[in-house]
This record gives sequence, structure tokens and C-alpha cells, in this order.
Amino acid sequence: MRKLTYGILLILLCVVLFPGFGLAQSDKEMFQEAKILLFDKKWKQAQEILEELLEEHPKSSYYAQALFYQARCLREQRGKEVRAIEAYQDFLQHRRADKNLKEMAENSIIDLALSLYNRGNGDYLREIEKRLRSSNTVVRYYAAIQMSKVDDMEEAEKAIPVLKDILEDVQDDDLRDYAKLALLRIDPEILDDYQSRREDSRPRMMYIRVNKEGLDRPTFKLNIPWALADLAFSAISEEDKTRIRKEGYDLDRIVNQLLEMRGEVLEIYDADEGVTIKIWIK
Repeated sequence: MRKLTYGILLILLCVVLFPGFGLAQSDKEMFQEAKILLFDKKWKQAQEILEELLEEHPKSSYYAQALFYQARCLREQRGKEVRAIEAYQDFLQHRRADKNLKEMAENSIIDLALSLYNRGNGDYLREIEKRLRSSNTVVRYYAAIQMSKVDDMEEAEKAIPVLKDILEDVQDDDLRDYAKLALLRIDPEILDDYQSRREDSRPRMMYIRVNKEGLDRPTFKLNIPWALADLAFSAISEEDKTRIRKEGYDLDRIVNQLLEMRGEVLEIYDADEGVTIKIWIK
């Protein structure tokens, strides 16, 4: 009886002197403690506290974040990659998942899946392939770049359309360089072919020079984007084209010749005027 009395008195004393004694930690306190451990890279200890938070406070406002950081702790511990992917997936399904953290979670799943694939777990490649169709461009682009590292060329080639999209749509030079390296890893010829086609599709210029006999310099010079020149040619009426044709100049034939000559100079010589007209597209 005396021992029980002393025990009760001791507990009461602790409650008076240490108000927090005997009370469960709040969800906020647990989350803050876990974040400190995360900062110190004490992954296992932080994981245990976060798991306790998730179990004891299922309605906590920190619940979604706790899921994310629990997955982060698992990711950092070798041998727990599968559990980490599952934890990230739990986080992604939570209705209060933060948008920025969701993006980080998706990219982390891609990294984990590639790591597992490289260790012989081929099924996890589907996690990367699935994200090649993500509505989030950051996730989709990252999935394509990581997919290019797969040693199975048939699988790696699935990233090609997204990598081409990067080169077509993205202005960031660093990201474009990553995409080019990724294409080189898959097949150097794909990048060469793409760059050749891009070169051909660049806006072309039409150059016109009129030289008169006896003069060193052209009497007339014009450099005009081909798109504008083509528009001007298209605006000429059939009546005017017929009149010009009667004078010895078939505009439609000249335009077709220029396009077929690909940079070679078309010369038109007027003996009566002593004038040479040079036209080329480059």
C-alpha cells in the first residue's frame, strides 16, 4: 500500500514539475521532431516517428506530408526501395497531397524503379513507362530521360517521342542538352536525322541580285524571307502571270526551279538590256 501511495505521489509530482509528462506528443511536435531528424539524415529514426504519427493521428493536418517524408526515409535506406515506392503511391493517392511534393514523389518513383530494374526487377520498368504519359511535363520529361538509360533498346525507344517533344517545345538549353544526350544513348542516328530535318525546316531566305554589264557592283539587291516571297508570288493574279509569261518569264516555273535547285543560283540574262538577274534560295 505504501509503495502504491509513493508511486502515485511521484507521478503527481512529475505532472506538476513537468506539465508534458505522461501526455502523448501532439502531431505537430512529432512532425517537427521527424523533420529535425530528416535534416540530420537520421532516416530510420525519422521513419519510426512518422509511422507513429500516421498511426496515432490519422486525421492530422500533417498526415499527407508525413506520408511523403516517410517514403523519403525509406528511399534513403538501401533495401527498402519497394516499400518506398508503395509509400510514395500512398501519398499520391491522398486528397491533400501537395502539388509540388507530388511532382517530387513521381520523380522519386522513377529513380527507384530504374534502380530496381538495374538490379534485375524488370517489372518496375512499367512505373517509368507509365509516367511517359503523365500530364505533368516535368514528370513526363524526366521519365523519358531516365528511360533512355535502360539497356533494353526496345524499351528505351519508347522515350523517343517525348525526347523529340523536348527538342521541339522547350527553350531551356540545359533540358534540351539532356534530351540530346538521351537520344544519343538510344541511337545516334535518330539525333542526326532530327537535326538534319530541323536544319531543312529553318526559315529560308531568297536573294536577288541584278548586275548590269560594265558595272562592278549590283544595281539592285534584295534579301527577303522565303515565306514573304512565296506569299508575294501567290498574290500575283493569273492575268499578271500570263502577261509576264508573254514577256518571257514564267514565274511558276522559276519558283519551282528555285525550290529544286536547293541553294544553287538561277541566272536570267537579258541580252537587250545587258542585265543578269541572279536568284537563289538558301
